[in-house]
Amino acid sequence: MASSSSLSRLSNLRRHLDPSKTSDNNKGVGLIKVSPEVSEALSNGGPVVALESTIISHGMPYPKNLETAKEVEAIVRGKGAVPATIAILDGIPCVGLSVVELERLANLGTQAQKTARRDIAHVVASKGNGATTVSATMLIASMVGISVFVTGGIGGVHRHGENTMDISSDLTELGRTPVAVISAGVKSILDIPRTLEYLETQGVCVAAYKTNEFPAFFTRTSGCKVPCRVDTAEECARLIDANMKLGLGTGILIAVPIPQEHEASGSLIDSDKNITGNAETPFLLARVNELTGGASLSSNIALVKNNALVGAEIAVALSHLSD
Repeated sequence: MASSSSLSRLSNLRRHLDPSKTSDNNKGVGLIKVSPEVSEALSNGGPVVALESTIISHGMPYPKNLETAKEVEAIVRGKGAVPATIAILDGIPCVGLSVVELERLANLGTQAQKTARRDIAHVVASKGNGATTVSATMLIASMVGISVFVTGGIGGVHRHGENTMDISSDLTELGRTPVAVISAGVKSILDIPRTLEYLETQGVCVAAYKTNEFPAFFTRTSGCKVPCRVDTAEECARLIDANMKLGLGTGILIAVPIPQEHEASGSLIDSDKNITGNAETPFLLARVNELTGGASLSSNIALVKNNALVGAEIAVALSHLSD
């Protein structure tokens, strides 16, 4: 017999997929296309890991982007979870992409619009193609009931952000959307202390995995301590479970340091500080890749794969809590 928690999930998913049964908090989910694999996993209370799509379209060149996307999904499956890459195709938000859809997105590359929360309505209304950033991926994942999301790194407060107000929407999304984000921290080109201060203001629990220090994407350390340390996937799952049961309504950021053998030079990565807005991440990744002779691309791929491994283990542990 199905447990009460499994039945609750099934009821929630039915509401997600039937616009006539959605609450005010779930309006719009009837517009979302959920793949059969993801839908079945959610209905059965199985582990699902959301994956963003901007890294495919804007994070690396073709065909490396397609190869990496497939490998990341394989890592998630290898740990017993279901990958749910999220993107908007022909105006339809999609949760879980087929191989054909992944190939299409990879080929589109930067022709797909980089889509944050603010852009979703426009991309849908214009029947466009959108590669979702952290904020958009979190929102869509939450709408269909996915609690764990893996990405490379999140945005943050830009340097001199106290004057420019250049603050990533990733941070405000973490403050209002109850999804756990597994990332390698934020890039050292950003203002990490102010980023952490802003997350505190938003009420976001920031935890570091197997370390007391917040990682800085390409580097394992930033000089900033975290208020919460978690050492196992089970500890992460209990943290997420408590956050959901308390109904806090905020996300959780679990920062996973890049594997030591792929760590890069922080001083080199800090070399370009004058790019702002949503052009910053693609520019930074391309520029650093150029300066390092391609080594940073390998590091970027390595940290994403490592995050996928950790995130899948967390999703599996979280599903066991509800058995």
